[in-house]
Amino acid sequence: MSAAESTDPPVVVKVGGAKAVDPAGAIGDVARLVAEDRDVVVVHGGSTAVDETLDRLGIDPEYVESASGVTGRFTDAETMEVFEMVMAGKLNTELVASLQEADVDAVGLSGVDGGLLSGPRKSAVRVIENGKKKIRRGDHSGKPESVNAALLEGLAADGYVPVVSPPMAGQERDGGVTPVNTDADRAAAAIAGALGAELVLLTDVSGVYADPDDPETLIGSVSTPADLEALESAAEGFMGKKVMAAEEALSNGSPRVIVADANAADPIVDALAGGGTHVHANAIADGDRTDADANQADADTPTEDA
Repeated sequence: MSAAESTDPPVVVKVGGAKAVDPAGAIGDVARLVAEDRDVVVVHGGSTAVDETLDRLGIDPEYVESASGVTGRFTDAETMEVFEMVMAGKLNTELVASLQEADVDAVGLSGVDGGLLSGPRKSAVRVIENGKKKIRRGDHSGKPESVNAALLEGLAADGYVPVVSPPMAGQERDGGVTPVNTDADRAAAAIAGALGAELVLLTDVSGVYADPDDPETLIGSVSTPADLEALESAAEGFMGKKVMAAEEALSNGSPRVIVADANAADPIVDALAGGGTHVHANAIADGDRTDADANQADADTPTEDA
């Protein structure tokens, strides 16, 4: 991607938005990788900050349960206004400023800019309310189906580090474009796949545990379809979304996905050197995830933006 030649693939780093995640170590590592001529794209979430802002405005955040048992944010029009303000405005700007302070030429982008991330708007989701299945309409969410890789490659070639946040460009049936919420892990996965980049998903634990309550059961490497099946079974709650993102990245061209601890001393460098849970491309068997399976999962799954 950049003018400097490197034998290493680009790195896409997703920094979580939870309060327990400290981005300071990741910022230092991005600076280190850039100094070593490694191309880096940073993607961030920010659900905690969105909820805090909604609270200050007297708006109750709404989370819904899908028919498949997944809980995620329902983003109505009012919530979407706050989401745009916090994610693409406050959080993205602050992260860019922190990287600039670390001597990294960072450029902030939302998924709407230059059509960086786009896909159909999902205006209705299937949910469970009081034990009954219902259709909730008025949602502003979507899954990235197209990535403007040339935009990212051009920035990297000029020496810049893109810092990407939701929202993405939601395509309406009438041809219009509406900014919509999208899951930051899956956005990072789409970018990693499009760039053929390694993906590092930083979170507040050391990786995926075989026993979610026991850090001693960290799953270090996933390299076969059987390993992947065991990983899927072990992943609970928010970790299930990260495993889904890993599968999407690998299926679309990423050679390796790592789920690792954002609060480690050198979180990205340590992850690339072997820390965390490493999921390799050969864990994805041909035909494991059909388009029909993916579309059904998306129809049933509300969006989380952490």
